[in-house]
Amino acid sequence: MSNRPNPVKAAPETYKLMKALSDHTQNSGIEKTLLELVKIRASQINGCAFCLAMHAQEARKLGETDHRLLMLSAWDEAGIYSEREKAALAWTEALTLIADSHVSDELYEATRAYFSEAEIVDLSWAITVINGWNRMMAAFEVPPMKVASK
Repeated sequence: MSNRPNPVKAAPETYKLMKALSDHTQNSGIEKTLLELVKIRASQINGCAFCLAMHAQEARKLGETDHRLLMLSAWDEAGIYSEREKAALAWTEALTLIADSHVSDELYEATRAYFSEAEIVDLSWAITVINGWNRMMAAFEVPPMKVASK
């Protein structure tokens, strides 16, 4: 068991601000199921068990199947995601791993084929927020929430 503080309890005002930004990105107009896929993919990359459990549960509530959730780590070869979903997931990986390769003009143009400029910005904010949550929950070893089985 970790003796690290719970970041929500240790800094409640900052948590409220982060939660407000998170809620705002959730209501950006981008499909909620797509946003959950993006959050799960970033959380897989970042190794955040707390966020993986929470967003998988939320995705299921929105109608996402276990098969699609399971295949998410291999989205680019799974053949089960729409072109828009694949564009969002590629954008997610590039922003999450930005130190490795930055975001190319080619990727931007490929993403622009499926998202408006405003949607790309909203998607980028959603990715920024989940990466922030991942870093806080993983750094402070917040355990995954209990997921109710069906």
